[in-house]
Formats: sequence, C-alpha cells, structure tokens
Amino acid sequence: MNQESSSAKKSSLLKSIGPGFLLAGAAIGVSHLVQATRAGADYGFILIWALIIACISKYPFLEFGPRYAAATGEHLISGYKNLGRFPYWIYIIITIGSMFIIQAAVTIVTAGLAERLFNFGWSPFIWSFVILGSCIALLLIGKYPGLDKSMKIIVSLLTIATLAAVVMAFGAGTVENAITTEAPSLWTTASIGFVIAFMGWMPIPLDASVWHSIWTKEKAVQTKQKLSVRGAFADFNVGYLSAAFIGLLFFLLGVLVMFGSGTSFSSNSVAFSAQLVELYGRTLGDWSKPIISVAAFVTMLSTVLTVTDAYPRVISELKNPEKNLSQDKKEKWKIYQVSIFAIPGLSLCILFFLSGSFTILVDFAAGLSFLSAPFLAWFNYKLVTGKQMPLKHKPKRNYRIFSMICFVFLVLFNFIYIYYSFL
Repeated sequence: MNQESSSAKKSSLLKSIGPGFLLAGAAIGVSHLVQATRAGADYGFILIWALIIACISKYPFLEFGPRYAAATGEHLISGYKNLGRFPYWIYIIITIGSMFIIQAAVTIVTAGLAERLFNFGWSPFIWSFVILGSCIALLLIGKYPGLDKSMKIIVSLLTIATLAAVVMAFGAGTVENAITTEAPSLWTTASIGFVIAFMGWMPIPLDASVWHSIWTKEKAVQTKQKLSVRGAFADFNVGYLSAAFIGLLFFLLGVLVMFGSGTSFSSNSVAFSAQLVELYGRTLGDWSKPIISVAAFVTMLSTVLTVTDAYPRVISELKNPEKNLSQDKKEKWKIYQVSIFAIPGLSLCILFFLSGSFTILVDFAAGLSFLSAPFLAWFNYKLVTGKQMPLKHKPKRNYRIFSMICFVFLVLFNFIYIYYSFL
C-alpha cells in the first residue's frame, strides 16, 4: 500500500513537470547567450559572484508564482486584481510597455543566428517572419501540449550542447590563461553599469512569474489533475535551476574561450554571437563551430517560442482573470488567437520601420522591467502571505526572512541602476 502511494506521488510529480521548462526556455535568451557570456569574456572568473547573487535574489519571488497558482487555483493576474487597482495596472503598464519590443528583440537575434547557422542568404527580416510564423503554427496546432513537449526537448538539447562546448573548452587547456589574465577594474562607471544590468536580467525578469503561474494553471487543465503545491515547487526548481546552470555554462564559455583573447567585442547581440562562434573555432578548430552555433540558435529559439506564447496568454487573461466558465474560456481562446498574430505582427513592424531606433526601444523595455522588479516582488510576497493563500502553503518564517533579504537586494540594485543611468 505504501509502495502504491509512493508510486502515485512520483507519478503526480512527474506529471507536474512542464511549466518549469517553459520558464527555463523563456529565461535562456539574450541574458544567457550575450550577457552571461560577455560577463565571462570581459571580466573572467571575478563576476561569478554576481551571477550567483542574481539567481538567488530572484528565486523566492519567481517561485511564488507557481506556488500561488497551485495553492489557490488562480494565476497571479487574478491575485494582482484582488490586491487592488495599483498592482493590477502596474502589471498592465509593464506588459504593454515591453512586450512588442521584447518580442522583436529576441526574434531579430534569433534571425541573425539562423542565417549564420543555415546560410540561406535570407535577410534578418525574412528570417524573423519565418521564425515567428513557425512558432505561431506550432502553438496554434499543438496548443499547450505541443509547447510543453517542445520545450522539454529544446531545453534538454540546449543543456547537452552547451555542456559539451564547456567540456571541450576545459579540455583545450584554456583554464590557465583565464586564471592568469588580469581582469579589468570593477570600480568604473561602465563596469558597475554592466554588472547591474547583468544581475538585473539574470536569469529572467520578475514579470515571468506571472507567465509561470498561467502555465502552471494550464498544465492542471491539460492533465485534468488538481494542482499540487509540492509538484509545482518541484517543477519550478527543475526549470529555474536549469536556467541558472545553463547561465553558468555560458559564463564559463566566455571565460574559457573569450577572456584574454585580445578581441574587441561588439555590443550588437548577433555580432557578439558570431564572435563567440569564431573564437571557439579558433580555439578548438572549425569542427567545433557547429556545436556552439546550434547551442546559440536553440538558446534564442526557445526564448522566441515561449515569449510568443506568454504574451497572448497574458492578454487573454487581463479582461476577466478570475473567471473560468466555459464561455469565458472560449472568449479567452479567441483573444489568444488574435493576440498571437497581432503581437508578432506589430513586432515585425517595429523591426521594419524603427530599426534605427531599435537600441533605444530595447533600453527602454529593459529599464522598465528592471525598475518594476521590486514592485512585482512585493506584490508576489503579499499574495503568498495574504488571506487568500491557505495557511499550510504560506512561506515559513525562515523563508520569509530570506525573501525580505532578497527584496532588499532588488531595491538596492534599483537605486544603483537609477544613480548610474539618470544621475
């Protein structure tokens, strides 16, 4: 009987796994491929502390998303609306202010990597159109189960490819050079600005906690099982730790392959990725280029796929987030279908007409997400400690203390970001 109960629990936990992979897919994008790699490339091993602190400080507030969804049966948008107008509208402003630009940004980087990998001679805009069209087709045909299965495969392949690349870099004997090369000073305006931006986006902005709560709820609908807090927690840890681990791998790639190479690195994401591939080939030989090229492309493809799904889901939930009647589900599906064409469509227009101002737009979206982090962290904390949350699923005392320490870090990062950006 005990063995049957144990087997049932394991089966339930395994069925809960899925939304965490979507979180990992959304997280592993420009922040990993460009920022984590660049941190290692420019500063060597000395910035590993920044990566660790960034991942730890966001952990509780991202975890509160699936915890709240599993314990209450509602996603965070419903929670924000219950907290009042201010949290609800702050989230809407953050979403509307950043979604088109973020969709465009992750797509254009993926397009550049696709052309480098496949060499079809297509322009970045054509590649962007093809990539977004493929993602939309997969999401409309496969719906959530298709997304779920795709991300499990993509994140697994990405981990294997990136780990193989790091192992090869260690085998090439580049560690000694990375250790002996003198790192630049961290106490310059440019260095502090980079470190804050790196920590702010690693492994993912906090508004992704809302996406995860929606995916967690959708997983329960697809499996026709009651949400399990234990299962949601295990699923979150699989996804979040995967994202953090792959971030570490890309950081190590930067240290082992690029640090001390004497190369001046481009600030353009696609150009920087190309430099990474070239330097890897120079270090280990041309035979290694396909591995890192595939890892880079899959990294960005996973982000495009999850972002293409996440924003339409958010938009579909904004009108009546607390209702789940069959009529409302049909209406939400219609809104999702319209949004999944409208958001990528407007993003393509941004790429076509505003390419000259694109960097400014990306900086705006990044700044908005960064500055909103303490607000969302506080809203999430209030939800999981509030009256709607069942007592047995509320964070324990020590975890609350840990969460408040992490909250102080997020506020501190914001003050430093504001000081170096605007003062």
